[in-house]
Amino acid sequence: MESTSEQNKKRFKVPHVYVIIFALIVLAAVATYVVPAGEYDRVENEDGRTIVVEGTYGAIDSSPTGFFEVFQALHQGMVDGAGIIFFIFIIGGAFGIFRATKAMDGAISSISKKMNGKELYLIPVLMIFFALGGAIFGLAEETIPYIMIITPLALMLGYDSLTGVGIVLAGASAGFSAAFMNPFTVGVAQGIAELPIYSGFATRMVFWVIFVGVSIAYVMRYAHKVKKDPTKSLVYEEDQAREVEVNTDQDSITTRQGIILGVLILTVFGLAFGVMQYGWYIKEIAGLFLLMGIVMGIVGKMSLDDIAESFVEGCRVLVLGALVVGFAYAILVVLQNGNILDTILHGLASVVSGLPSSFSAIGMYVAQALLNFIVPSGSGQAALSMPIMTPLADLVGVSRQTAVLAYQFGDGISNIFTPTSGYFMAGLAAAGISWTKWVRWVWPLILIQYTLGAIFVTIAHLFIF
Repeated sequence: MESTSEQNKKRFKVPHVYVIIFALIVLAAVATYVVPAGEYDRVENEDGRTIVVEGTYGAIDSSPTGFFEVFQALHQGMVDGAGIIFFIFIIGGAFGIFRATKAMDGAISSISKKMNGKELYLIPVLMIFFALGGAIFGLAEETIPYIMIITPLALMLGYDSLTGVGIVLAGASAGFSAAFMNPFTVGVAQGIAELPIYSGFATRMVFWVIFVGVSIAYVMRYAHKVKKDPTKSLVYEEDQAREVEVNTDQDSITTRQGIILGVLILTVFGLAFGVMQYGWYIKEIAGLFLLMGIVMGIVGKMSLDDIAESFVEGCRVLVLGALVVGFAYAILVVLQNGNILDTILHGLASVVSGLPSSFSAIGMYVAQALLNFIVPSGSGQAALSMPIMTPLADLVGVSRQTAVLAYQFGDGISNIFTPTSGYFMAGLAAAGISWTKWVRWVWPLILIQYTLGAIFVTIAHLFIF
């Protein structure tokens, strides 16, 4: 019996994440032979955004992806995703220096002693922080450095790595999906829909509170179960093999470690301020964390060579996650080069327009949710779909505000589920968690969130907007 069980485990071994994504690339390439080619006209509006012109879709010459072009798409995907890829490397290198200073060891040892029995209260506090980040300034790629802080913290407090990543990703994603003033989703979509920016704020705030509250409860329930019995963790074996060692004999952090942690805290606040006040994106954030790593190394009395070696080691740890971004971008390259991305969008819009009026809002929500598996960029999906969904909403009797809400939830929920979401896959890789293990953990929450999204869109359609 034991031999048969072992054979079944081998037989059902989940493929490597690169194998999964490459299979999706091949599937997209095959689709270019089956799905008719077509495109919409696009114009640049007064804000400098390229938007789709509704009613201009037309068939064009087919451009199927050839055998060799499938492999070329990987390189193009790496080029298109270069900004995020090198952002990940720099963040990883900076935290490699941070880990080498051992400041986290002292901090965790101190926290563990002071919060003995109260660790669970950290989860809602941290998740609300990340949810506010998602709701106010679209926290997404910026979650990667936080994952590298919170995951070891969760492990050292007696939880598992899934809890640590869940605190960051589930918190930020919930806030992002139900955002009340995210300029990259709500702002862009309302601008295209010709609505006052951030109108409907009160309604979105109520939805945000419910959405985030459910996500917090989900993570806390799992964390409590793991704390009570660590073997219930979905990543128990993986976490047992991790090199997470803390000098628990240390009663409190040293002055030098305190200064290093102070640099970390200043960096985190600097990140939030820069994003909100000056619109920082990955270039500025990467520079900020590189500066952080160097300052930490100097404060920790590391030699310049040791700082450089620690930086390289931090990059090495994230090679898998960084390259996943390029693989994910390759899927979009194939769909765009094959001229079928607009066809898919047109098909979704046609289905929605054919639904009865009472179901049109839900149809828009479903269409946006499906589209997000192909276009995981929030502002990109808004620029692609809202110029079509806005006049479609007028035609089928759905308010434009509801159409924006359908876009929000359809765009945001799957960002921590679909392998085409580059920052999400990179975050998992940074924490050393496989996509399949994450899916086993998160799928009930995703279903709950999709259900909540459908309820909120229906309420908005029938009673509010």
